[in-house]
Parts: sequence; structure tokens; C-alpha cells
Amino acid sequence: MQIKIQLGKLRFEIPLPEILSAQQAVNGIQLLSIELPHIWALEGLPHHHRDPFDRLLIAQTQTENMTLVSSDKVFALYGVNLFW
Repeated sequence: MQIKIQLGKLRFEIPLPEILSAQQAVNGIQLLSIELPHIWALEGLPHHHRDPFDRLLIAQTQTENMTLVSSDKVFALYGVNLFW
């Protein structure tokens, strides 16, 4: 989110640290660290998406069997659960 904010692709009315702290407290949101299984999963990904950061998000989503929050339609080509 911080990268998207810096690129001007995401805007919030309040600072990101405040948003994350509030969401962690209210909704129990946890941050997901990058682990070795996520890195190993990159090897098997087709190259639908060229952005390496987004490919890492896809690998994490697949490895952890999670839902990815994004409006990027290319993510759907990977068969991941998408919200947004």
C-alpha cells in the first residue's frame, strides 16, 4: 500500500500507519511476512503479470490459500481468490 501511495495510485484521507493500526485493532488484520515458501512459489507462476512485487503477492496468496484485495484484473488469470 505504501508503494501504491507513493506512486499516486492509492490515496487515503488519514496516514497509512493509522489505518493499519486501527484495522489491526478493530478487525484483527494481521500482516503477512515474506517467507521462503512464498519465494519458492514464484518459480511455478506463469508470467501473466510482469510486476515482481505483484507476482510475490500472488505467490503469497496461493501459498497461504488467502484472498487478495486488489482491483488488478490480471490477478484473476492466476486463479486466486480476489476481493474488490
